[in-house]
Amino acid sequence: MAGSALRKGYLVLYNAASAVAWATILGRVASVYFAKGAPFVPLVVDDFARVTQTFAVMEIFHALTGIVPAPIFTTVMQVASRLMLVWGISYPFPHLNSSVWYTSMLTAWSTTEVIRYSYFALKQVDFIPYWLHWLRYSAFLVLYPMGISSEVAMIFKALVGPADQLATWYPYALVAVLLSYIPGSVVLYSHMLSQRRKQVGGGAIKEKKEKKRQ
Repeated sequence: MAGSALRKGYLVLYNAASAVAWATILGRVASVYFAKGAPFVPLVVDDFARVTQTFAVMEIFHALTGIVPAPIFTTVMQVASRLMLVWGISYPFPHLNSSVWYTSMLTAWSTTEVIRYSYFALKQVDFIPYWLHWLRYSAFLVLYPMGISSEVAMIFKALVGPADQLATWYPYALVAVLLSYIPGSVVLYSHMLSQRRKQVGGGAIKEKKEKKRQ
């Protein structure tokens, strides 16, 4: 019982802190973009966004240890792709961050994570408003394509631009990463569609009917 309470307390703190961090990123991106434009966004958010995203390696630890019942493969794939963007693209090629694609990428990421972390924090205390539940399993329909297209655009800009200045093999590595998006994006999107059917689609309705019969 004590272990369960400790686990729940940790997950509330972890998810709440993550939600606040990503809300901070979203607020900075939105305010600066509308006030001054995309080129000024990285000046106020780049380092903080990189650190915040790096801490997401904890998601892999949670999945591996069973702290949360998350699929390991999709968790590793999603975290790894984002780490590649913040450390393999935006860090070595900072001038690319002035692109509108960088702004749209962070907007998609931060909006997704504010919803997701808020959902999981409130789930620990059994208090999830329906609108948040709906957003958790519906917002990805727009945010995932937005985020994936922005990520691909950032990688492509590095590939046709400064990638070969970093190392002769780096352009080939980026081509491999771009190719991995073809199956990777399908797997991630299909996984979320499956979850949506269970949570807000026909699967959820069927489950409610079965509970009423019981």
